[in-house]
Amino acid sequence: MGGSRLPGSSSLLQEVMPKVNDDSSEEVTPFEDAPSQGSCRSCTSSDTFTSMGPIGNHIKNRVQELGHNCASLVLKAGSLQCSPTDAYTKRELIESARKVSEKISHVLAALQAGNRGTQACITAASTVSGIIADLDTTIMFATAGTLNRENEETFADHRENILKTAKALVEDTKLLVSGAAASQEKLAHAAQSSVVTITRLAEVVKLGAASLGSDDPETQVVLINAVKDVAKALGDLISATKGASGKASDDPSMYNLKNAAKVMVTNVTSLLKTVKAVEDEATRGTRALEATIEHIRQELAVFSSANPPPKTSMPEEFIRMTKGITIATAKAVAAGNSCRQEDVIATANLSRKAIAEMLHSCKQAAYHPEVPSDVRTRALRFGKECSQGYLALLEHVLIILQKPSTDLKQQLATYSKRVAGSVTELIQAAEAMKGTEWVNPEDPTVIAENELLRAAAAIEAAAKKLEQLKPRAKPKQADESLNFEEQILEAAKSIAAATSALVKAASAAQRELVAQGKVGAVPANAADDGQWSQGLISAARMVAAATSSLCEAANAAVQGHASEEKLISSAKQVAASTAQLLVACKVKADQDSEAMRRLQTAGNAVKRASDNLVKAAQKAAAFNDQEEENVVVKSKMVGGIAQIIAAQEEMLRKERELEDARKKLAQIRQQQYKFLPSELCDKEEN
Repeated sequence: MGGSRLPGSSSLLQEVMPKVNDDSSEEVTPFEDAPSQGSCRSCTSSDTFTSMGPIGNHIKNRVQELGHNCASLVLKAGSLQCSPTDAYTKRELIESARKVSEKISHVLAALQAGNRGTQACITAASTVSGIIADLDTTIMFATAGTLNRENEETFADHRENILKTAKALVEDTKLLVSGAAASQEKLAHAAQSSVVTITRLAEVVKLGAASLGSDDPETQVVLINAVKDVAKALGDLISATKGASGKASDDPSMYNLKNAAKVMVTNVTSLLKTVKAVEDEATRGTRALEATIEHIRQELAVFSSANPPPKTSMPEEFIRMTKGITIATAKAVAAGNSCRQEDVIATANLSRKAIAEMLHSCKQAAYHPEVPSDVRTRALRFGKECSQGYLALLEHVLIILQKPSTDLKQQLATYSKRVAGSVTELIQAAEAMKGTEWVNPEDPTVIAENELLRAAAAIEAAAKKLEQLKPRAKPKQADESLNFEEQILEAAKSIAAATSALVKAASAAQRELVAQGKVGAVPANAADDGQWSQGLISAARMVAAATSSLCEAANAAVQGHASEEKLISSAKQVAASTAQLLVACKVKADQDSEAMRRLQTAGNAVKRASDNLVKAAQKAAAFNDQEEENVVVKSKMVGGIAQIIAAQEEMLRKERELEDARKKLAQIRQQQYKFLPSELCDKEEN
C-alpha cells in the first residue's frame, strides 16, 4: 500500500518546491503539514520493495535519500524563520529545496523503472486492440469478395509459416503467464515479445487467407476469424497478467489468469486445426462449425459474468440484433438438411456474427440506467437461454454432419422452434425495457406520424425564415401607403402558424386512431392501413410543400419580384392541400372526438388565413403600379380595323394559353390522385 502512495506524495512535493524558492525572501510558515511527512510514512511502510530484488532496493534507497533531504529542508526553513533577514540562511534553504526537487525526480524515475512490466502490458493490450480492429476490416474486405491473392501463390506457401508463428506464440504465452510472478523486467520482455509474435501471426494469416482467392470468401473469413479469436484471447491474457502481477498465489486475480491462459491455448489449438483443414473440402465446414461453437461458448461466458459492459445502448438496437438470429437459424436448419460443406461454412460465419452481436446488444441494453433491475434480469436470462438454444442447434447440426440420418434431420425443427421461442421472449423483454413507448418502426401508422412531425418541422422552419423578412426600404414620397408588405408578411406568417398547428393536430388524430384500435391493431387490415397511411403521408407532405412555396412567394413579393397571380396561387394551393389532409384524417376518424375537433379548428384557421392573404393581394395597389398603356386609335378606317383584328388575335391567343394551363393543371391533379387511396379520391371528387 505504501508503494502506491509514493508517486502521489512525490508529485505533491514537486509542486511545493517551487513555492519554497519563490517565498524564500518572505516570512516562512512552519512545515507542520508538509507532504514530506506523507512521503516518509510511505517510505517506512514500503518494505514490500525489498521483495522486488535490485529494483526494489533501488527505489528504497532513493526514497531514503529523499527523506534525508526533506529533513534538511525543514531544518533550514526553521533557521530562516528565526533569522528572516539572514542572506546566507536563505541561500542554504534554496539549495536544500533544489536538492529535494532533484531527489524527487530520482524517486519518480525509480518508480517508473519498477513499474516497467505493467506499463509494457498496457502498451501491449493497446497494440492488440489495434490488431483486432485491423482483422475486422480484413473480414469486411473478404466478405465483400475483394481480398485478392498476390501473384500466383497458394495457401501451401504460407501454411508452414503460420504454424511456426502460432507455436512461437504458445511459447510467448508461457513466458507471459510466468511473468506475473517474476520481475517487472521479465514481464515487460514477455509482453513485448507476445505483441511482436501476434503481429507477425496476423500478417501471415492475412496473406494465407488472400492466397485462397476471392472466389472463396467464406473460407477466408473462417481463417481470419480464427486468428482474431487468438488475438482477443491474448488481449485478455495480457490484462489478466497485469492484474495478477505481484499478487499472492491464492489471490482471485490468479484464478482469472489461469482461465485466460486456458482460453488462449484453446484458441491457438483451434487456429492450428483450422489451418490444417482449410484446404480439405471434405472437413473444412465441420472445422469451421466446431470453431464457431467454441467461440459462442466463450462469448456466453463473458455474457454470464457479473462485469457490466463498457457502454450501454437503447432497446431498439437490441431488437434489430434479434433479426440476425432468425436468419441464422434458418441457414443452420438448411445446412443440417443439405450437409454441404459450403452451406456449413456460411452458417458458421453467420452464426458467430449473429450470436455475438445479440449478446453484446442484450447486455448493453439491459444495463441501461433507465432499465429496472427485474427487467434487466429477465433480459439477461432470455439472452442466455436463446444463445444456449442456438448452441444446441449447432451442436445437433455437427452431429448430423458426422452421422447423417433422417431421424436426426427431423429433429432440427424442434431445435429451431426452441430458438424461435427464445427470440420472441427476447423481443418481449426489449419491449419491457422500452416501456409503453415501444413501437414497430415498420408500422405504416408510425411512419405516417413521423412524416406528420417532419412536415410540422418543415413548416416551422419556413415560418422562422419568414419572421426574419422585413419590407424593402423605399424612398419617402408625399402620399404613399407602405402597408402592403406588412400585410403580405403578416398574412403569410398566419398561414405558416396555422398549417403548423394543423399538421400537429393531424398527428394527434392519427395517434388517437391507433389508441382506439381503428388503425394498426388488426392484422387483417394491414394492407388497408398501409394505403391509408400513405394517403396521410402524401397529404402532409403537400401541406408542407405548399407552405414553403407560399413563404417563397411572400418573400419575392416583399422584394418586389413576385406577381399577384403567383402569391394568390400559392395561397390557394395551401388551402387545397389543407382540405386534402382533413379528408385523409376523416376517413377513419370519429367525427365527435376531441382530436378531430382540434383538427377541424386548425383547418378552418388555415382557410381563413389563406383567404385573408388572397384578399390582401387582390386589393393591393402595389400589383397595380404598372403604367397603363395608352392606346392610340388610328383615324383611318383601314388602320382602325387592323388594330381591332390585332387585339382580337391577342385575346384569342391568351384564351388558348389559359385553356392549355387549365388542361395542364388537370393532368397534374390526375397524376397526384393515383397515389391516394380510392376512398380519398372519391371524397375529393365529391
